[in-house]
Amino acid sequence: MASVSASHLILFIASVLVAASVAGTITNTVGRLSEGVSEQGDALSQDVRTDVEVISDSGAQIYNRTGDENVTLLVKNTGSRILPANGDQLTVLLDGAFQSDIEVTVVDGENPDSWRPGDVVRVEFATPDLASGDHRVKVSINGDEEVFRFNV
Repeated sequence: MASVSASHLILFIASVLVAASVAGTITNTVGRLSEGVSEQGDALSQDVRTDVEVISDSGAQIYNRTGDENVTLLVKNTGSRILPANGDQLTVLLDGAFQSDIEVTVVDGENPDSWRPGDVVRVEFATPDLASGDHRVKVSINGDEEVFRFNV
């Protein structure tokens, strides 16, 4: 009878050890999953708070306005987040081609280095010899994308 109790005790201890190791692994995995979901939620919150609108008039002169073969757009921060007033986070595509030399200037704002909600910036980039016809500019910042069409 004692041998049955001893074998039951050994099996009980082994099952407790297996259950403890499985519980530890699951707890660790759930903790990492929770951290990942939290980080993704924070990133999504930043994207949701970012919103811009191209407010340039498509009928106005967008290209070569000052004679320097630049495309000039006015973009308003309509979100609730302060954005940097430089071209570092701003992506501009003209007819699908990436524009690398972008100049961003705050037009109506208190601080020339920050693009506050409600402020407008002037986005300029050089496009020498832009062909006449219809063109499309895509402006993207922090996941928010706006498309602007104009004619030269």
